[in-house]
Amino acid sequence: MRRRRALAFAGWLATAVLATLVGVAAIRLVGESITGTPGGVHSQRDVERALASPQASTAAPGGSPSTGPGGPSATASPGAGARRVFATAGGSAVAECAPGGVRLVSWAPAQGYRVGDADQGPDDDVEVTFVGSGGEHELKLRCVAGEPVAVADD
Repeated sequence: MRRRRALAFAGWLATAVLATLVGVAAIRLVGESITGTPGGVHSQRDVERALASPQASTAAPGGSPSTGPGGPSATASPGAGARRVFATAGGSAVAECAPGGVRLVSWAPAQGYRVGDADQGPDDDVEVTFVGSGGEHELKLRCVAGEPVAVADD
């Protein structure tokens, strides 16, 4: 009787281990497509490098934008020259100055917001509006001395 219990326990244990291994293998096989971030997760340095390169991706910048209570904030990427990142409480945008004027390279709403309207340009000025429960935040940009800058709405 004892031997029978020991064999039953060993069989149950082997089945549990096998089921666990099959589950782990299935998760690894499917992997990133279920739980991962498409394209992987990028560090701050990777994002700055991508924004600084002339052939930067048009994907929206990751992470949450940092804003102050005074409105939009802008951060120049090292070596970017005419490409800058702007952020409001409603979202962020990347703009660059080109011969045709200012152009929105990419934009991304903050959590809880959506893009209400976006004028990509190139033009004398471009704008993107983020709409959410916290209100409407408009980011209007223009080129000044070859650099994109945020301007007050007319």
